[in-house]
Amino acid sequence: MASSDAQPYTMKFLCENLRVSKSGFYKWSAGREARLAKIQREYLLVRKIEQIHIGSKQVYGSPTVYGILRILEPDVSQSKVERLMKKSGIRSKTKKKFKVTTDSNHKLKVSPNHLMQDFTAQRINQVWVTDITYVPTKSGWMYLCTVLDTFSRMVVGWTLEDNMRAEMVKKALDKAYRNRGAGEHVIIHSDRGVQYASTLVREFLASKKAIQSMSRKANCWDNAMMESFFGRFKVEHMFWETYQSHDDARSKIFQWIEVEYNRKRAHSALGYISPTKFEEDKMAKAG
Repeated sequence: MASSDAQPYTMKFLCENLRVSKSGFYKWSAGREARLAKIQREYLLVRKIEQIHIGSKQVYGSPTVYGILRILEPDVSQSKVERLMKKSGIRSKTKKKFKVTTDSNHKLKVSPNHLMQDFTAQRINQVWVTDITYVPTKSGWMYLCTVLDTFSRMVVGWTLEDNMRAEMVKKALDKAYRNRGAGEHVIIHSDRGVQYASTLVREFLASKKAIQSMSRKANCWDNAMMESFFGRFKVEHMFWETYQSHDDARSKIFQWIEVEYNRKRAHSALGYISPTKFEEDKMAKAG
């Protein structure tokens, strides 16, 4: 048993037996509070990153997470966000392969490409892009036709049908015109699929005095903004859902497009705000 009057070990004795220098120990000890503070800061940053990531339903990668986080933490760097996400195992959902829906093997008239991959718009209802993609359900295939305003990335019209006939394209475009109250000379760009080249769609667009534009053959980049939207739709929603019926698909897709995408989805090109917020801010600035 140790004596009650035993003296505590001296710093010199401890350092010699632990084989560390006294100056090294004092340096380590002096930096202890700074290290603990750094650990605490990183812990809080990871919690904020998790909140943003979970709020996006685990679809945001480090660039988008960084874009949103820097509003709250102006001093944070993108490399630090990337490092903390990797260290914490926070990853965005990955893409899966998708089915081609475009049938451009026809002899119908093809419109010229008025955009040539320049989707810039100075105002709403100046340039719209549109396309069709597939939606699998337990009750059979469905097809989603969407119309996007390139000014704000807003979905301005869409329809979900159990076929890919020209009527569904006309229906989506008609919804877009009614939703937006659009006037004449809207540039409406699509691929050269048989639905968009049909007499039904051409006559509808002519009645609206729209300017029809089509991609070059087998060039997906000519409609890149629409391809990007469908990529998000599949990765962020469709691949993670099981649609029990056609009605179930309509309900869930409505929720994703009208609420999650249009009103909540942050876009780097819009300054990390949603399409709805972007348009509201532009309207407010314009008085």
